[in-house]
Amino acid sequence: QVQLVESGGGVVQAGGSLRLSCVASGRTLRRYGMGWFRQAPGKEREFVAAVSFSGTTKTYGDSVKGRFAISRDNAQNTVYLQMSSLKPEDTAVYYCAAGGSAWSGSSIGEYNDWGQGTQVTVSS
Repeated sequence: QVQLVESGGGVVQAGGSLRLSCVASGRTLRRYGMGWFRQAPGKEREFVAAVSFSGTTKTYGDSVKGRFAISRDNAQNTVYLQMSSLKPEDTAVYYCAAGGSAWSGSSIGEYNDWGQGTQVTVSS
């Protein structure tokens, strides 16, 4: 089992940027796809971005395309989410997740391990 710890959340004004980090321990992530999801109060958990084990394949939720970028550093066992042009509707708890295969895509059911989440608040 892998332990995932997110960091980098905070309060930012609309139009600003944040970079989230997710550090893994307990298992190397280099063979597994990784993803970011988010959950706003009263809403279901929503797919944000996913990256393949090698970092070469990426996909994004429609609401963040062109504004967010996912990347990974397998040597550091870390996954990043660079968020730009933030909007108030991006306010949510952001979760890092590890899949069980080389590519897990946007399906929440493909992810086995989850972090505790980091709060992102975008003020208008």
